[in-house]
Amino acid sequence: MRSYPRNSPQAATRILALAMLADGHQCASELALLERLEVHAQLGLSRVELHAVVHTFCEDLLAMSSGMCWADLSQVRPAPLRQVLGEVDDPELQGKVLELCISLVAADRHLAQGESVVLAAALLQWRLPLQAPPAAASAPKDRKIGTAWHRAA
Repeated sequence: MRSYPRNSPQAATRILALAMLADGHQCASELALLERLEVHAQLGLSRVELHAVVHTFCEDLLAMSSGMCWADLSQVRPAPLRQVLGEVDDPELQGKVLELCISLVAADRHLAQGESVVLAAALLQWRLPLQAPPAAASAPKDRKIGTAWHRAA
């Protein structure tokens, strides 16, 4: 798997890509939210650059596949997860990335196991507080997300 400079916009974007793909697919609501939140601008990238990083991450996953199907490939493995999360160690950027990850995985109003693994790993590796951030707490209509978030944490 490729690496990016520490705390670069590309390193942050790859974490978002990991969170979005951790459930085995990228849904239209996640892509729409990327645009609505102007995530590319928040991270200092153009739209084209952001989508190129996501595409490159998919290529990296496929290169690691050894003939596995996409569902197996999208399962989050500990070593690559640690590597990807390790490229962001700036606390302010970590907070921004985690908040964006939570928003993106909540976009489809369902928190899959793979997504919760990514969020929990970020909390643990980055030593962030184990509490629901405002983005997760502000969705009282959907108990699945809130319940899964607390299980992940």
